[in-house]
Amino acid sequence: MPERSTRHVTDARVLAALTHPLRSQLLEILQLDGPATASVLAERTGQAVGNISHHLKVLASCDLIVEAPELAKDRRERWWRRASASLNWDNQDFQNDPASAAIAHAASSMNIERHTNRARTWLGASEERREQWADAPFSTDSWARLTPAELAEVGREVLAVFQRWGNRDLPDDGAERETVFLFAHGVPAQP
Repeated sequence: MPERSTRHVTDARVLAALTHPLRSQLLEILQLDGPATASVLAERTGQAVGNISHHLKVLASCDLIVEAPELAKDRRERWWRRASASLNWDNQDFQNDPASAAIAHAASSMNIERHTNRARTWLGASEERREQWADAPFSTDSWARLTPAELAEVGREVLAVFQRWGNRDLPDDGAERETVFLFAHGVPAQP
């Protein structure tokens, strides 16, 4: 299991690598399920092992994943794990170079699109599936008048709640837990 740390990405090459849809999916699987081989990841994603191996090499070249040789049964087997528990970036870090700024903008836009698509997928779930989860899924929004420092404080508080639930040790209580996607955005806007 990777150390429960956050890597702040400031390299546009790394940002471009992690925003590729399949590579993003691989990072998410490694985050949720822990270390895996290319074969396991190919099975999980429905992709060819060779394609997965290529994308793992790209992620490794950017230090987004690292090998986990202690898990290998023999010298041919390669296991991979995330290098850090989570990733973040600030578009302001990329503003000095137009190409880097474009990559950061595209990465943020693609990230929001992935988040929105997950919510849309849930809305399209079967009635039986929605009934199974009853009132658990939620959506919320709010308007507030804040300074940039206050919005940053709200962000830290929301992140702390997400990290507390996302990084907790799972209780050994026999309850069946499913993967749940949590997201929130707080941005300056007008009604």
